[in-house]
Amino acid sequence: MSENKTFSTPLKNEYKTYSMELAGRTLKVDIGRVGKQANGCAFISYADTTLLCTATASDKPREGIDFFPLSVEYEEKMYAVGKIPGGFNKREGKASEHSVLTSRVIDRPMRPLFPKDYRNDVTLSNMVMAVDNQANPEVVAMLGSALATAISDIPFDGPIAGTQIGMINGELIVNPTLEQNKDSDLKLTVASTRDKVIMIEAGANEVPEDKMIEAIYLAHEVNGEIIKFFDKIVAECGKEKHSYESCAIPEELFAAIKEIVPPAEMEEAVFTDEKQVREENIAKITEKLEEAFAENEEWLAILGEAVYQYQKKTVRKMILKDHKRPDGREVRQIRPLAAEIDIIPRVHGSAMFTRGQTQICNVATLAPLSEAQRLDGLDEFETEKRYMHHYNFPAYSVGETKPSRGPGRREIGHGALAERALIPVLPSTEEFPYAIRTVSETFESNGSTSQASACASSLSLMAAGVPIKKHVAGISCGLVTGDTDDDYLVLTDIQGLEDFFGDMDFKVAGTHDGITAIQMDIKIHGLTKDIVCEAISRCKEAREYILTEVMEKCIPQPRPTVNEYAPKIIQTQIDPEKIGEVVGQRGKTINTIIERTGVKIDINDDGFVSICGTDQAMMDKALGYITTIVTDFERGQILTGTVVSIKEFGAFIEFAPGKEGMVHISNIAKERIKRVEDVLTLGDVVTVVCLGKDKMGRISFSIKDVPNA
Repeated sequence: MSENKTFSTPLKNEYKTYSMELAGRTLKVDIGRVGKQANGCAFISYADTTLLCTATASDKPREGIDFFPLSVEYEEKMYAVGKIPGGFNKREGKASEHSVLTSRVIDRPMRPLFPKDYRNDVTLSNMVMAVDNQANPEVVAMLGSALATAISDIPFDGPIAGTQIGMINGELIVNPTLEQNKDSDLKLTVASTRDKVIMIEAGANEVPEDKMIEAIYLAHEVNGEIIKFFDKIVAECGKEKHSYESCAIPEELFAAIKEIVPPAEMEEAVFTDEKQVREENIAKITEKLEEAFAENEEWLAILGEAVYQYQKKTVRKMILKDHKRPDGREVRQIRPLAAEIDIIPRVHGSAMFTRGQTQICNVATLAPLSEAQRLDGLDEFETEKRYMHHYNFPAYSVGETKPSRGPGRREIGHGALAERALIPVLPSTEEFPYAIRTVSETFESNGSTSQASACASSLSLMAAGVPIKKHVAGISCGLVTGDTDDDYLVLTDIQGLEDFFGDMDFKVAGTHDGITAIQMDIKIHGLTKDIVCEAISRCKEAREYILTEVMEKCIPQPRPTVNEYAPKIIQTQIDPEKIGEVVGQRGKTINTIIERTGVKIDINDDGFVSICGTDQAMMDKALGYITTIVTDFERGQILTGTVVSIKEFGAFIEFAPGKEGMVHISNIAKERIKRVEDVLTLGDVVTVVCLGKDKMGRISFSIKDVPNA
């Protein structure tokens, strides 16, 4: 009798592996090994940093939208660095700010390369599975997303590549390690297509413009080698791109619109320096068109997008061909500027910076270092953040009505950009032992609020008495391009309309001496070197003007002291071996000092002590306690303390929490006494002199032998 058996054949998982050497480490990609149901998947590693990157798309376009619905996710798995997530849940929670910022860096160079009329949902997912401090996972995620999309059947004019550049002692480093990044004066990420730069993101320690350009094009050169590597993979593994339902506006609708609203009428409607007036003009034009097309439901459904496109073509044509900007400015002209400080009472520092219809109020708050933000991420070198810049963009700032739902990705990104711009000029913790938070409130917005935030933050910090090294200003340049690489116009200080309808938002912040931050967004397939160089030069020209003519005239240097409402800090250094005595068992000693004085006390492992409070007398008292605790008793030393215990043989005197000494009954008074209580009571404040060690090696004190007592 035969026995039935259940069995399976061995699984054959055939896949292809590709590798190249990149800046002394191996970049390796497995295609077809995992994620086979995604439209495209790359299992990618650089050194031992490993990510799973996928690209997926919906079968049909999303109805009722006029934008490309791209989502980029960057998931940090704590197991990647051998950690269990903190908190009660022990699972990874919502995306950290770092994850959001990384997603934005990937999104910006990828988005322009999808078809303009594509409305299918696309998700690029990047899961960090292992991190080696030799390779930054962010750049690996950018490479993985680009490759996964390029080999997929999703329409995409890629691939792109991304490279990071650092600089130590003036030497440029390709894809620096996490350790090198700690000492680097430059943290630059550049994404490129085969021929052009398509995205720039940088934080820099006042790097000169020419050095920055050198770094950008070193990264671009490396990107070219990576793209050649990717091209081979796409040729062997790439899928045929799928067809899709175009959402482009029919040409016959444009023709009908132009008959009703001639180009001259549209030019008159959009060319005004008042945003509200322009919106009213467009609303009237839209109303007229709705009446004209009342019987055509198909055209009515897409009329809003058609009017938007008509505005865009009108503005672009007038700027590029006639060098005429919507508000009448010259191409290099900055909108009217204003800077004020101390506009909010009682806060630690405040400032308002206005550029045309863009207005930012920034408020600075100072606190002890213990209030620095703790970071729970994959970077072992950054565990806390001492300077925090937060940016808010309420609906009323653009004349809209909607409830606040907290900061989105845009707000987080703008806040991080302004934060990055200010970090190089901040004082060290030894010079200024405070945690610092600045908040930029957008009162009004019509372009480049992030750079206005950098200006307002600089003013606010100086007003608060933070000894920043120098002012930081920011400005944004725009671009309108024609049919050839040589047909373009760079615009200084773009307003909202020029941002919406233009091809570039090139933001640069810095000091007189160099660049501190860059963020470049574009809507076209990359920039030539001439455009990049001109934009950086224009931003420097505008930055110098803002610094000299506006900000330095408002407040030329930091105030010598912090605001009266800000906490004050006293610093002292103690022997690290004495830290335990100050803290006491289970924190008893330090908590007693805090309870008695109302101050906050921070002690680091090196014995650096910061005492923070608003009452100078209480701060001095806390300092006295700590000094007493860490000072060894010596013969002849005079101390003042409080009687805390009385025994038959003498009294115990507390000089500081946890620091006591005993006065024998024979050393209390010059005459002989029978009882301690005849002279002392609990709570008495007395002055004593140290007699040194007695025969048993104990430190003893005397009241009667105090000189001049």
